[in-house]
Amino acid sequence: MSKTYKGTAFSARKQALRCVLMGGAAGTFIASPALAQDELASADQPAIVVTGSRITNPNLEQSSPVQVVGQDEIDLRQATNAEELIGELPGIVPGLNNSVNNGSTGIGSLNLRGLGSTRNLILLDGNRIVPATLFSQTDLNVVPVALVERVEVVTGGASSVYGADAITGVANFVTRRDFEGVEAAVSYGITERGDGERLRGDLTIGANFDGGRGNAVLSIGYQEVDDVLQSNRLISQNAVFVDGSFAGSATGVPTRITSLVAGGGGVNQINSDGTALVPTYSSFNYAPFNYFQTPLERYNIYGAARYEVTPDIEAYTRAMFTKTTVSLQLAPSGLFGDTYIFPLNNPFINETIRQQICASPIVGIDAATCTAAGAATDPTDPNYLEVPVTINRRLVEQGARNTDIGITQFQVWAGLRGNLSETIEYDVSASYGESDRVTTRSGWGLKSRVQQALRALDATNCVDPSNGCYPINLFGGGVGTNIDPQAVAFFNQPSSFTDTTSLATVNASINGELGESGLFSETPIGFAVGVEYREYNASRVADVSEGTQDEVLGTGAPSPTFAGQYDVIEGFAELIVPIVEDTPGFYSLTAEGGIRVSDYSNTGTSVTWKAGGTWEPFEGFRIRGIYQRAVRSPNIGELFLPVTTGLTGLTTDPCAGTNPVGNATLTAICIAQGAPAALIGTISQPSAAQANLTTGGNPDLDPEVSDSYTIGVIVTPRQVPGLALTIDYYDIIVNDAITTRTPGDVLNPCYGPNGDGNGSDPTVCSLIIRNPLNGTLNGGGDTPGLAPPLTNQGRLHTSGVDFRIAYNLPVSFGSVNFDLNGNWTERAEFRAVPGGINRDCIGLYSSNCDFSTGAVQPEWSFNFRTTLSVDDLVDVSLLWRWIDGVEYEFAATTTGILPEFLAIDDASYFDLSVRSNVSENFDVTFSIFNLLDRDPPNITSFLGTSTQNSGNTFPSTYDALGRRYSVTGRIRF
Repeated sequence: MSKTYKGTAFSARKQALRCVLMGGAAGTFIASPALAQDELASADQPAIVVTGSRITNPNLEQSSPVQVVGQDEIDLRQATNAEELIGELPGIVPGLNNSVNNGSTGIGSLNLRGLGSTRNLILLDGNRIVPATLFSQTDLNVVPVALVERVEVVTGGASSVYGADAITGVANFVTRRDFEGVEAAVSYGITERGDGERLRGDLTIGANFDGGRGNAVLSIGYQEVDDVLQSNRLISQNAVFVDGSFAGSATGVPTRITSLVAGGGGVNQINSDGTALVPTYSSFNYAPFNYFQTPLERYNIYGAARYEVTPDIEAYTRAMFTKTTVSLQLAPSGLFGDTYIFPLNNPFINETIRQQICASPIVGIDAATCTAAGAATDPTDPNYLEVPVTINRRLVEQGARNTDIGITQFQVWAGLRGNLSETIEYDVSASYGESDRVTTRSGWGLKSRVQQALRALDATNCVDPSNGCYPINLFGGGVGTNIDPQAVAFFNQPSSFTDTTSLATVNASINGELGESGLFSETPIGFAVGVEYREYNASRVADVSEGTQDEVLGTGAPSPTFAGQYDVIEGFAELIVPIVEDTPGFYSLTAEGGIRVSDYSNTGTSVTWKAGGTWEPFEGFRIRGIYQRAVRSPNIGELFLPVTTGLTGLTTDPCAGTNPVGNATLTAICIAQGAPAALIGTISQPSAAQANLTTGGNPDLDPEVSDSYTIGVIVTPRQVPGLALTIDYYDIIVNDAITTRTPGDVLNPCYGPNGDGNGSDPTVCSLIIRNPLNGTLNGGGDTPGLAPPLTNQGRLHTSGVDFRIAYNLPVSFGSVNFDLNGNWTERAEFRAVPGGINRDCIGLYSSNCDFSTGAVQPEWSFNFRTTLSVDDLVDVSLLWRWIDGVEYEFAATTTGILPEFLAIDDASYFDLSVRSNVSENFDVTFSIFNLLDRDPPNITSFLGTSTQNSGNTFPSTYDALGRRYSVTGRIRF
């Protein structure tokens, strides 16, 4: 399904490019020179690059482990954006990407170690990129993939080197330097089902000038991704509940209204003929409207230039611009249990329904008064009455809810660098970047206009006719046929808000060598010192609709206007000291240290430091280790975001249904939280497995403190040329973590693990505030639901092992390259408050684990690539991606869930790629992704958050699209 912004001209262009690429693919198998493989391992250059330092001396060994994605891997993946280059690396938990529909902000984020995308950094050539969100998250999609030479992921923390927000590490995208010539590339991909088309085109032009003293490069790119609807995959065509039944949302058609029927009670639905309320309801299948792959269109421009003014002074500059449009889609909007002031003379209800509403103890109006109110002509009539009710009605007449997110980002850098002496270099630079993210909603509807349309004089005239009001009929029979198009046009109004972030930086540093040798070595001591200034600004400007709680129907939280700012000045220093080398038992011994002192305008002074070293007892076997202290200051969103009411995942409410009946303790708790006593025993479960969540920023937050260490070995034996092995153990603890309680961390202390009211901390019950009309955890702003504040009371702890084995084996017909990159996660613990549940989510999935780690985090995972190169003719490469099996967090105690939903088997995905030079200047790569067409696990959409658990699976972790094909043609001259 194509979005309207593409147009017929683009469709024709895409068809032409498809023909060109498919024709080129046919030539892939013709004998021609093959592309050279990366030197993953050799006697002279080991596969494992050890970086993560501002000291540029290549002879010095740093202590931080690094994963490297080289040019070969970049080419074989044929990625549309930078997130796809690193998002599937072991040890990285899926962040926001184009598999996320409900909850997406339109960006691609990085979530190293599952500790959150605010605790790692994204760099371009070692420089910070302007944040794309209010929470200082960087959009991976702005990275110019066409110019990326390699990606280095520092996985052991890098706070003292790059800043305290690099607690879990850094992803540094390194661009090609001194590019010369012209390179044009086009990629096209499509799924086997014929949807989800992808197109990427890049043109790069570069030249050296003035005898090589200068270089300039310009790269222009275009990317487009078509949508894949969940209706187009069998697994996701119906919303499946935990017991295997087709469930969906309790907000459907016909209308449901809070009222007590004579002799019974509860939330009741209008009869299909519109004559009466009945104690039942129909569910709505929301699944088919959602995306498995969100559509986007992106333009990007990147330029860079440098010029050697003198032998010791080089001026350089770079600039980047990106414009992206991302489209999201959800099921039709509705009246999701919000409170409305309902006039009893509404022209669309009959006397039976009116008397049922009046008979409710919440309303409490006698029959005669009720009848008189129904006959009132207008609000000036003395018999006119209005009563509060909650209404659930899916507004199918509006069609799907659509959200377009337009992101415009630019950033410029300029600086001078050069030599102060033969051994000391300097670098002074400044940059400024800005990102505007405009979110526009259509097909959602406005609550105030629905309220206005409920107050009707008759079937065609509103009491207040302003803005073209037309009465809304929520009570007629039929499905999707009883709301007049004129009423839909009245309340179906667009809304929007704009998030703007900016980053200004100034850096000055020197690095080089101290003396001519180390302590007992010929290699001199390396050092780096410098200062850095950064200023962050972020703001949100919303229209009246977006800034008002409950106004935009179906959005959850509003997006009110606010602004925040802080700046920081830092000084840093780093040393790498060779102690001994070429001595028995000490082929090399190096110590490393660093310190960064930061003065934040909002939280004061903090100190980050590191200490580590490497020991190589004999050539080819090196032990490395590093310890780091990081202090992360809260970002603008964490500090200043207004407190609002939105949604969170929750399947079971202990106060719902008959659970509290006969339990005096639980009943008392439910009533104290705002549930009407008369409704105990009839309260509904959370609508669509979502409850209200009230939260926001906290200006009183303090910094969080992290202690981490890594220790590992690097083996590159001379006896086995081409072999490289690394094993690194890591341990990261974040104390005073800026976190909020998960839903389980609110419910369990209040109600107890069995939901019987015997909780360990009854004071937590005050964090639960119910709908005053129906007792549920759903509704509008009058229902905070779960209301845990953002605090510094959390603690995060993760540990595990990264390992890599790379082997390049020469054979008579070419070479065979093996590269195994894996991770074992020992723990992934999250504790929201002292004394709370110390939840270890490794190998588990649930709403709580989604909330704390972001997505499914398996215990074991690895990527294993085997590449066969045949005599400079053709390269054939097979990537095996394996994910360990996981279980539902509460599988031991839960009831009513299908056994097959309580665990997910391990998963293997295979990607096959073939590439070759068709001619001297033209090469083609052809790939089949998910070669065996492995289906995603079917485990319902009610066991995780709606952000990650969608379409009855976890589409960010498991492939929901099926087998797909991609081809890339590239010409150079």
